[in-house]
Amino acid sequence: MIAKNILNADLHCHSVVSDGTLTPETLAQRAKTNGVELWALTDHDEISGQQRAAAAAKAQGMPYLTGTEISVTFAGQTVHIVGLGFDPDNAALVQGLHDTRGGREQRAMEMASSLAKAGIHGAFEGALKFVGNPELISRTHFARFLVESGVCRETAEVFRKYLTEGKPGYVPHRWATLQDAVNWITQAHGIAVIAHPGRYNFSANEEYALFTEFKAHGGQGVEVVTGSHTRQEFVKYAETAKEFGLAASRGSDFHSPDESHTDLGTLPYLPGTLTPVWELLADRIQE
Repeated sequence: MIAKNILNADLHCHSVVSDGTLTPETLAQRAKTNGVELWALTDHDEISGQQRAAAAAKAQGMPYLTGTEISVTFAGQTVHIVGLGFDPDNAALVQGLHDTRGGREQRAMEMASSLAKAGIHGAFEGALKFVGNPELISRTHFARFLVESGVCRETAEVFRKYLTEGKPGYVPHRWATLQDAVNWITQAHGIAVIAHPGRYNFSANEEYALFTEFKAHGGQGVEVVTGSHTRQEFVKYAETAKEFGLAASRGSDFHSPDESHTDLGTLPYLPGTLTPVWELLADRIQE
């Protein structure tokens, strides 16, 4: 079963451990209800929810892969690298993720200061109300505060008007390097996957450089079917996967029932011409 493309695998979602709104246990139940046949929880720069997620998946009778989503700076932009099937006790991975999380609080305070200059006060304290893990305070938590306080109607509007480059509240942060992120994952016996490549505002040359360097560092996968991709991007990144010899992954990037446009387990299947990433991870799937 696990070697087929026709598998309802959802290998990208977030819980309250990072910037999701549901617990790992509730996510596991939602995934099972929606027909997910292989699941991974991929919280941002954090793996402290892995034990809970694996136990919840087992209770649901749903196969599970360990997961995380690492923030990387590449060509001046933030890129996300998903890790799957790794050993969550690997010391280098644990330390690398800890170091990556370290700058978030200072960045959040600077974001709040920038918003205050635009007339929006109390943003740091407001965002903290939505944070399950203070080490992982992020733009998403600020967005939820701006919606709650009536500044914007929905989080998508927040990101159009605030928190992005050139807008109030934007503060850049230098994350891990691409090489570091891939190395942490692979040294922990996992597989590195470029998350939602269609979301990055890269030129064709920059995107080619991303995939080239990723592959050179030992990266093995790319998300082809994911919640933020259009059908045209499914086709584009299926071709990119074949061009670079990468396995294909599939994941909703689900964060919240109220915010996410794509629910767990509701994506189209992977194109049959691709090698699914779970085929490379068969011996690391927890039944």
